[in-house]
Amino acid sequence: MKGVMLAFLLMGGAFAGGLGFQEMMNLAMTRMHQGMHAAPPSGQPDRDFLTMMIPHHQGAVDAAKAELLYGQNPQVRRLAQEILTEQALEIEYMQQLLKGGSTTQRGEHQP
Repeated sequence: MKGVMLAFLLMGGAFAGGLGFQEMMNLAMTRMHQGMHAAPPSGQPDRDFLTMMIPHHQGAVDAAKAELLYGQNPQVRRLAQEILTEQALEIEYMQQLLKGGSTTQRGEHQP
C-alpha cells in the first residue's frame, strides 16, 4: 500500500500535505533502493547499468519533487527543478535504449 501511495504522491504531489518532507525523502530513497535491487543481473553490463540507473534517477526526481513542495531557498528550488527535468529526460532515454532503440535525442546530454 505504501508503494501505491508513494507513486500517487510523487506523480503529481496530490495530497502531499499529508506527508512531511522527511517522509517523502525516506519513501523516495526506499523506492530507489528497491528498484535498483529488483532486477537480477543479466550478464550484460550495458543492460544492467541501465536497469539500475533508471530507479536511481527516479529517486532523484522524487527527491526533487519533495524539495519543490517544501523547500524555500530559490537557488535550491531551481536546482531541484533542473534535476527533475534533466533526470526525467535521461530516464526516458535509458528506457528507449533498453527497448533496443538507438536514438540521438538526448538534448544537452548527448556526448
